[in-house]
Order: sequence, then structure tokens, then C-alpha cells
Amino acid sequence: MKKYMIGLLVTNKYGVLTRIASLFARRGYNIDTLTVGETVNPQVSRMTIMITGNDQMIKQPRKLHDVHFVKEMVAEKSVCRELVLLKVATDRSNRQEIIDAANVFRNKIIDYSTDAITMELTGETKKLDAFIELMKEYGILELGRTGVVSLKRGDECLDGTNSRSLKKPRVRKRKTEE
Repeated sequence: MKKYMIGLLVTNKYGVLTRIASLFARRGYNIDTLTVGETVNPQVSRMTIMITGNDQMIKQPRKLHDVHFVKEMVAEKSVCRELVLLKVATDRSNRQEIIDAANVFRNKIIDYSTDAITMELTGETKKLDAFIELMKEYGILELGRTGVVSLKRGDECLDGTNSRSLKKPRVRKRKTEE
């Protein structure tokens, strides 16, 4: 079994997410991560699904009515990011070590108290996993992950368009006053 990242453009309405999740569940596949959000067009949502299985999974969502585009997002040809919020226990003896580690990994400290530090981490999954592993020795109090979001590199878009296919806006010439 191989890990796949699938990008979808779907109609932004109730029930679409349930149908897509059910499609995979009926076939015995577990969704590893799932992110969904509205696109520039409020009638369309973008989904990024990480799933372990075979290449048939990429073909299955195309059969659903509200799915407009489906593409495998190959890591080498995509920009992939994930967001993690992480709360770590602190005291006087380890606080500076945790802050230094956060700075090395380019994390943001978003909440600070005498007993805990909450950080925002953004990046590739491997980087986030490495930081989480490092923080385990200090005591992770809470952890929340968004799942991977992915866009194709360059000007190519999920729906097959690119910057050359967009219409350039016309610039109106101003009339000069005499």
C-alpha cells in the first residue's frame, strides 16, 4: 500500500464531504488527513486528502456528481504545508530551551504562561513530526493538527488552468482634463 495525496475541487454544499468520506470508507480505506476550505469561488471547495491505498482511489471520487476535478498531488510537483498548535509544559529550568528549539524550527509562540508555552508550527509534515518528537521529553499537554494542504508548483492549477489561460484585465484609459 502506498500513501497518496489527492486534490479535489467540489461543489461547496452540504453532504459532499460525507459522500466523499463514505466512498473511501465503503472500500475499506482510512483517510489519514483531510482538509477542506472554500476557494476564490464561494460555490467551490478545495479538498486535500492523504490516504493509504492504491491508485484506484484517485479514480473513485470522479464518479461522484459534485466532484469537478480530481488530481494526485505528487509531492515533488507540489507545495505542501500543515499547521500544528502545540502546548508544552514549562518551568524555569526548561523554558529557555523550549523557546530556543522553537526558534530553530521557526515556530511562533502564541501563548506564554509560567506553566506552559503554546506554539504555532507550519511546514512540511516531516519537520513538524521532528519538532513534536523533540518536545515529547518536555511534556506535550495538547496538540492539534490541520492536515496537509497542497497546491501545484508554478502556475499550474488543480483544474488544469494556468496564468496564461486567465483573461488579462483591461486597463481603462483616463481622460485628461483640459
